[in-house]
Amino acid sequence: MGKNRERRESLVYHAKPKPGKIEVVPTKKYNSQRDLAIAYSPGVAIPCQEIEKDPSNVYKYTNKSNLVAVISNGTAVLGLGDIGPDASKPVMEGKALLFKIFADIDVFDIEINEKDPDKFIEVVKSISSTFGGINLEDIKAPEAFKIEKELVNQLDIPVMHDDQHGTAIISAAALLNALELVDKKIEDVKIVVSGAGAAAIACTKLYISFGAKLKNIVMTDSKGVISNLRDGLTKEKKYFATNRDIKTLEEAMVNSDVFIGLSMANIVTKKMLKTMSNDPIVFAMANPDPEINYDKAMSVRDDIIFATGRSDLPNQVNNVLGFPFIFRGALDVRATKINEEMKKAAVIALAELAKKPVPEQVNIAYDETKLNFGKDYIIPKPFDPRLISEIPPAVAKAAIKSGVAKEPITDWDKYTQILDERLGNNQKLIRIIHRRARKVKEKKLVFTEADHLDVLKAAQICYEEKIAEPILLGGKKIIEELMESIDFNEDLQIIDPTDKINKDLIDKYSQTLFKKLRRKGKTLDDVKRLLRGRDYFGAMMVENGDADCMLSGYSKSYPSVFIPLINSIGKSPDVEKVAATNLMITKQGPLFCSDTSLNINPSYKEIAKITINTAKIVNMFGIKPVIAILSYSNFGSSDFDEAKKISKAVKILHEDNPELIVDGPIQSDFALNREMLKNRFPFSILNGKKVNTFIFPNLDSANITYKTIKELDNAVSVGPILIGLNQPIHILQLGASVDEIVNMSAISVIDANQRKIKNK
Repeated sequence: MGKNRERRESLVYHAKPKPGKIEVVPTKKYNSQRDLAIAYSPGVAIPCQEIEKDPSNVYKYTNKSNLVAVISNGTAVLGLGDIGPDASKPVMEGKALLFKIFADIDVFDIEINEKDPDKFIEVVKSISSTFGGINLEDIKAPEAFKIEKELVNQLDIPVMHDDQHGTAIISAAALLNALELVDKKIEDVKIVVSGAGAAAIACTKLYISFGAKLKNIVMTDSKGVISNLRDGLTKEKKYFATNRDIKTLEEAMVNSDVFIGLSMANIVTKKMLKTMSNDPIVFAMANPDPEINYDKAMSVRDDIIFATGRSDLPNQVNNVLGFPFIFRGALDVRATKINEEMKKAAVIALAELAKKPVPEQVNIAYDETKLNFGKDYIIPKPFDPRLISEIPPAVAKAAIKSGVAKEPITDWDKYTQILDERLGNNQKLIRIIHRRARKVKEKKLVFTEADHLDVLKAAQICYEEKIAEPILLGGKKIIEELMESIDFNEDLQIIDPTDKINKDLIDKYSQTLFKKLRRKGKTLDDVKRLLRGRDYFGAMMVENGDADCMLSGYSKSYPSVFIPLINSIGKSPDVEKVAATNLMITKQGPLFCSDTSLNINPSYKEIAKITINTAKIVNMFGIKPVIAILSYSNFGSSDFDEAKKISKAVKILHEDNPELIVDGPIQSDFALNREMLKNRFPFSILNGKKVNTFIFPNLDSANITYKTIKELDNAVSVGPILIGLNQPIHILQLGASVDEIVNMSAISVIDANQRKIKNK
């Protein structure tokens, strides 16, 4: 992506459809006059009085218990330096977004125009009553040390400067695991730290708390080794001053066991790596470019355990593994501070999580056959769904044990369940889908309606995000004009099947298509005429291996696209019934709905087949299917044929596919409400499980339901995902949005890749 396009895309993202990345959303009813009278005057006076009587009631009656302030003065923003409070606001909003999507914590971002640390402290203290916790961000050292220390001492809510402690916690977990793998003890290893800012100092102090010896540590800054031979050292740097007679990073690296980089790109050379001890641990965490390139480092020696801050390399030290979950645990027990015990508990929990079997969803997200604890996996991945249920309880328990928790938790099983359910409204699954598509190497995707602006915008996003390599079908002149209008100036393959210049391709594809249709009354000339249509043409591109997958349907009715495809491509050999499922990203989590597009009134045998095929799709996402086959009745309560049809389908599935978690007929509310199901139908195998898949009795109910969910719940819809075609070809809903087209593009690429793997 060119810098101009990257700049434009970033600015558009932050400005449209409305400025910024976060907003305030009501959590209570507000439709009636009665609601408003309770929410504000006069009803609001009652909780005010209760809080006046007992100040701790503020956690009971307001959002303080789940509200964190992200506060900065903009003096050390990313790699941009002192850019001021206004310019820092996009970063603080971004941090707020991460808090919400990873740990369901609400955030107000606050930018303070004050560089004097004492005045800054007073401002934060004066507004602290609003919040349950404070995350300090992008404040330069050494002022950051004083600000954090004073606020921690003077406030009775958790305060943490994430630039310091976030990196420290994540890197400490990675270091403990790396040392375990190379069979070295932390108290024995020689550590070199490049950088002496807030993060470097916090990291090193945390390593010392786990047993690292100060005498074995050498820290460097822009002037070289921090030693007792130097004058003018700050209090923080003086603590780490070495007595060794060395002046440069190169000298410090000789015979060292661990390198911790929190400085700048490309300051470590191959020669330096060669002088390190056996099995060196190298954490080159400067962003976006590490202290030494990964490939360069691995070319020098193969015994390195390497970590960076980059998402495209193994062992990413990413603060998002820490701060959302640390604050989550602290808030949930009303901790008065985030102390060393809580930080160390987070370190240990992260380190231990990396040693546990990895969920299939994570393997899929990172395109791994099976992630295992080892040199390339010493720290959990940011998309690991277990983080929310593993890290907060560890932090909360440490807060209770160390005496800083005001609201101790007693039922830990219930707490873990609450944590698991908190993130049902996030779009983590969408990010996993996109990431997985980016990992695929062969991904030529035919967009059959590229002369429509929204389709072309989606193709542009797919190209720039490396989700797919677009092949654009349509009028060449129109497509080129549209590309110019959106600054999409890439040399992509543009094909107009009606253009005589493509006669050779028509002749080539006509031979393939004629073999399929000659027994259906079509002549060779008929076939050539059909190939002037983009759906037939695109399908034959995929059939002949000139493309990997295809997407159509933006401007046409579903049947008008599906009929040419089923006639030309046909069903997969192992599929008796083609169906379609929609993945809905709802507030309660992912929900797969089938069949949403094709089968009008399937028989009980067809419903059973649709269920089996849908389960395969759910598994493709790394999710274990828990399936409810829906009806207006529950478990045989009706003798009408529609209800009996579902009972027969369930009986077939229980007999022939006992490994599936599936039950019915069941009403949708009982399927979703575990308490209702447990009380009324304790015998159901769905009891105690979270249903993630709905199978509907007919097309009416399926299509109406998923579209209603989409509009009322503002849920993201991915689909319809075709199940059972002989090629990775998918059909959009008429008038799909740009985001929906991008999501279906990623699904198409993943589908194509899965088929190739299966056929190898």
